[in-house]
Amino acid sequence: MSRDGVSKGGARAGAPKGAASKAASTRRAAAKAEAGGPRLAPRHVLGLAAAVLTLAVAATLATGGRGAHIAQTVGLGIDRKFAAAGFRLKDVHVEGASEMARPDILRAAGVGEGAPLLGLDLDQVRARVEAVGWVQEARVIRLLPDTLVIAVKERGQLAVWQHGGRTVVVDAQGRVIPEADPARFADLPLVVGAGGAEHASGILPILVQRPKLMARLEALVRVDNRRWDLRMKDGALVQLPAAEEEQALMKLEQLDMRSRILELGFERIDLRNPDTIAVRPRAPQAPAGLAAAAPSPSDPSAAASPVPHSPVQGV
Repeated sequence: MSRDGVSKGGARAGAPKGAASKAASTRRAAAKAEAGGPRLAPRHVLGLAAAVLTLAVAATLATGGRGAHIAQTVGLGIDRKFAAAGFRLKDVHVEGASEMARPDILRAAGVGEGAPLLGLDLDQVRARVEAVGWVQEARVIRLLPDTLVIAVKERGQLAVWQHGGRTVVVDAQGRVIPEADPARFADLPLVVGAGGAEHASGILPILVQRPKLMARLEALVRVDNRRWDLRMKDGALVQLPAAEEEQALMKLEQLDMRSRILELGFERIDLRNPDTIAVRPRAPQAPAGLAAAAPSPSDPSAAASPVPHSPVQGV
């Protein structure tokens, strides 16, 4: 016997000769089959795999670290045999994802056609898919003999957020979806300013219930991260209070029913005071021939004559 405890025959002292010899015989048989032996039916491969795994476990227990190497080698051989028997990846189905999200999910999954299906680590595939911004959660299912199913729950796109020179798409929790191109989401509301992404989910459901107002809305502007301004498409401004936004909008609706103010236009409507609605009318446009005579913005006389607020009581 040599100093490392291995006999001339190659078996470690004290190891069951039967387990080691059977594992060696199995490896030789697998190598012979790989070299051009007869192909086995899938059900025969499954039976052979179970037997080989049992032998690998026995060898691991008997030979320690060397047995772990044997088990790894046997595992690779099993994977090849399964692939040879037809257990290779042919189709990947992505369920629950939009057409925009699907390419990013497939790219992140990192699985290629022809890969041994039983050799895929499903937990790793799922983790890679859930790292995609589109995806809230995912499940990965292996369907023998050749199909992988990736079922995802996609994040809902709530708004386009503009802040700090960036324009991104965010979900209902204010989380950025980095793979989403904002240019492809022109139908989403535009939210501007610090804190806008996190608080948009509180104000948007209230506005969506008012389609007449939403049709005129250009952007939701977060002011000092405490309240909202509604910037209209014609340049008008609606200033909302820091709390009870819905009650303020109900007052605006009542005012519009009486005066059609949304259709007639205005410069600004201040709803910050719960007891008063202050309306600044839009300044009348001067005739084209008098445009040259209009005072410039730098003229002190123009700055000294602001358009007064018109308070509307009892709304």
